[in-house]
Amino acid sequence: MRSRRRFLATSLAAGVLAAHRSAFAHGKAEHPHKAASDAPKEQQEWGIAGDERSVARTIPIVMTDAMRFVPDRIAIHMGETIRFTHENRGTVMHEMVVGTPATLAEHAELMRRFPGMEHDEPWMAHVGPGGRGQMIWHFNRAGDFQFACLIPGHFQAGMIGTIKVG
Repeated sequence: MRSRRRFLATSLAAGVLAAHRSAFAHGKAEHPHKAASDAPKEQQEWGIAGDERSVARTIPIVMTDAMRFVPDRIAIHMGETIRFTHENRGTVMHEMVVGTPATLAEHAELMRRFPGMEHDEPWMAHVGPGGRGQMIWHFNRAGDFQFACLIPGHFQAGMIGTIKVG
């Protein structure tokens, strides 16, 4: 719970600062994939940043301007480290953010209120139009989680997928 509050407080502060500085991270800017050694290893309800050497399999994710992910349902074994590769086949920025339904809905609301907010966490991948990206995540908690594009309007249009970890 403390981590979630810290995440929300940090996101809100970043949003206010970004709005104040007129920074627009989601205009056309891609966020480079963080190296595993650079990623904070902070436990989340949905897992922890993964290590490249531990990747069990790669799951390709396609992002489209129809506001959909392909695939939009993923089954993962608890304890697996997954490399998600992202291909944005659209003409606008998309992102894949992993979390619980509640944390994603809260973050989507912050993004709607502060569209220029900057954020870059190991459970997020931002991919520009026609671009590619990746994310490595270790699923060490069982449960039903989601991934979504939280760019204003995308989440609301249904750009959401599910991850079942068992």
